[in-house]
Formats: sequence, C-alpha cells, structure tokens
Amino acid sequence: MTTRPTVALLNVAHALDHLFLLIFATAVATIAADFGIARWEDLMPYGAGAFALFGVGSLPAGRLGDLWGRRRMMLVFFFGIGAAALLAAATQNAWQLAAALTLIGAFAAIYHPVGIPMLLRHATRPGLTIGINGLSGNLGVALAALVTGLVIKYAGWRAAFVVPAAVAFACGFAFARFAPHEPDPPARRRATQPVAAASFVRVITILTIGSITASLIFNFTTNGNGELLRERFAGIVEDPAVLGALLALVYVVASFAQIVVGYLIDRVPFKYLYVGIVAVQAPLFALAAMATGWWLYGLMIAFMIVVFGAIPFTEAVMVRFVDDSQRSRVSGMRLTVAFGVSSLAVWLLGPVVKAGGFTTLLVVMAVTALCTLAAVMFLPRPGAGGAAVTPPGVPPGSPRAAD
Repeated sequence: MTTRPTVALLNVAHALDHLFLLIFATAVATIAADFGIARWEDLMPYGAGAFALFGVGSLPAGRLGDLWGRRRMMLVFFFGIGAAALLAAATQNAWQLAAALTLIGAFAAIYHPVGIPMLLRHATRPGLTIGINGLSGNLGVALAALVTGLVIKYAGWRAAFVVPAAVAFACGFAFARFAPHEPDPPARRRATQPVAAASFVRVITILTIGSITASLIFNFTTNGNGELLRERFAGIVEDPAVLGALLALVYVVASFAQIVVGYLIDRVPFKYLYVGIVAVQAPLFALAAMATGWWLYGLMIAFMIVVFGAIPFTEAVMVRFVDDSQRSRVSGMRLTVAFGVSSLAVWLLGPVVKAGGFTTLLVVMAVTALCTLAAVMFLPRPGAGGAAVTPPGVPPGSPRAAD
C-alpha cells in the first residue's frame, strides 16, 4: 500500500513540478531587465527548452519508472530538479539560463509518467485521487505566481529559484525516509487489467491528439497570464506583488475545479463530462480577447476553471485502459508527443504577442480549444463495445465499470 506520507509527498511533488516550470515565466520581465534585454518577449523563447525536455524526457522517464522503479525515479526528481534550479540562479546571461531551464525541464519530465501512476496504483477512488493531485499541481502554478512575485520584490529573481530548490531537497530526504521500497519494478508485476487492443489504440490515439491541443492551451495560459494581466491592468494595478497575488487567486479558485471533476469522474460517464467542459473553453477565450480590467480578470478565472477542469480526464482514461505494469511507459510515450509539441507554445508566446498582441493569442487559444473538442468527441461512448475497463476499487458489473 502507498502510505499517507508518500501520498502527501507525491502531491507536493506535483505542485513543485509546475512551480519550477513557471518561475521563469513569472520572473521573465525582471530577468530581461537584469540581462540588459529591452523586451521580455525577446527573452521568452529561451525558456522553450525546458518545456521541450519536459515532453521529450517523459519517454525515458516513464520507461525507467516501469523497468527500474518509480520510487528511485522520484528521488532523482526531487534532488535533480533542486540542483538544476540552483544552477539557474547562478546564470549570468540568456544562453546560460536557457541551458539551466532545459535541465529543469528534463527533471520535471519525471513526475507525470512516474509519480501519478505510483499514486494511483492502490487508489480505490481514482477520480477523486486524480482530482486532489490535479489540485496540488495547479496550486503549484498559483504558488509560482505568488511566491515568485514576493521573492523577486524582496530578494531578487535569483532567490526565486533558490527557495523552491531548498524545498525540493527537503522533500527528497522525506521521500527517502517514508516511501516504501518496491520489491519489484512495475514491469515485473503480473498484468491484472486486460483491455481489447482496438479500444486501447483508439483511445490512446485520441487522448494523445487531445493532450497536444490541451497542453498548448495550458502552456499559453500559464506562461502568458502574468503578462496579460500586467498589460490589461495598466493604470489599475501596477505593483508586481499585487498582480502576482491576483494571478495566484485565479489559479487557486480554478484549481478546485479538479476536485469537483475528480468527484464526478467516479460517478458519471466521463465522455459527456469531458465534452461539456471543453466545449466552454472557446467562447470564454473569445470574450477575453475583447476584455480589459476587471472584466478580463473575471473571464480569466472562468477560462482557467475549464482549462484546469479538463486536466483530470487524461489520467482517468489511463486508469481505465492501461494496466499499472505498463502505465508509466504508455504515459511517457503520450506525454512525449503532447508536451513536446506543446512546448512550441512557450517558444511562440513572445513572438505572437509582439506581432499581434494578446488579442491574437486569445483567438489562437479559442481555435485550439475547438480542436481539443473535436478530438474528445471521438472517445468511445459509455458502454461501447470493447471500451469498458473496471477502475481499481470498483466491483465488476457496477454502473461505473462501463464508463
């Protein structure tokens, strides 16, 4: 069984994973000024390597998680990402920072294909477990906005990398102390969850396509919201710490959507729920493209609720269609494609905003949301032949077994 301290540390690790990836986006204007770069948009592409490795690194991370052991890989995650952040704090120019950020992305790649399957292995209510874990990850997004803004204001941007690094090291020592040793790596365990091959291929293909578009939206929003808020609150709120707090509040409120969605995933057919949430995204982005001030702030809360609310579905589908003995490898393959392609969002963010402003960016996100909706529509309907998999903890023959 996964012990409570281990569950807590795995959830904290998800928060740290997203926090580390967004320190740069939150501090980019300050770093650009320190490096003598006139516009933050010109520095933003240097962070693309972190998200590229975040995707590409998922494949070997997932493979090592199944073949070498998930506990060992999580220790590599904690200590590796902390060390990479210290390197980022010591950089003196844009290319050094780009290299350090890329290293952060390589270690950040470990968590999703390794930590989440480790968390879900013994979960009796997988939807709720995914929801709580998703909440933790998005609280990390909120902390990146809040903590980074405060630390920059009082100690400078370099400290914004050092403080989370210290937390990661502390969590690594705690994980080594409390996480149970694995007698055998997952790949050596007997499969207990057979799934029809046709259903498996269909679902993973659709899920990968949907994950690419959803990850593009996630990267555009979480990396761009800070500057969007700063631009459209000009003359209303100027203090970076206050703006950071406002952005953190957006993420905190939106993060709780994952608890609600996770709760519902355990009780209702997930396809209909998934389609309903994704369908709302495009209209909200379109409205936000025309809004400023507090109207923009309200719409930002709304569109982040449905962006975060869509996140639990990918892991819920994985639980239903992939056996635990190979879940890290399958997740790693999917994430490599999805996160690798979506890293383009970080590279394109600065040039798109520089060329067409945030109005163009929000319209692009609305179109991308429609692509996600199109992919999700092809998921098997509830009760479709060959698509039923009984989630852990659900008695065979129960209504949920045919979701």
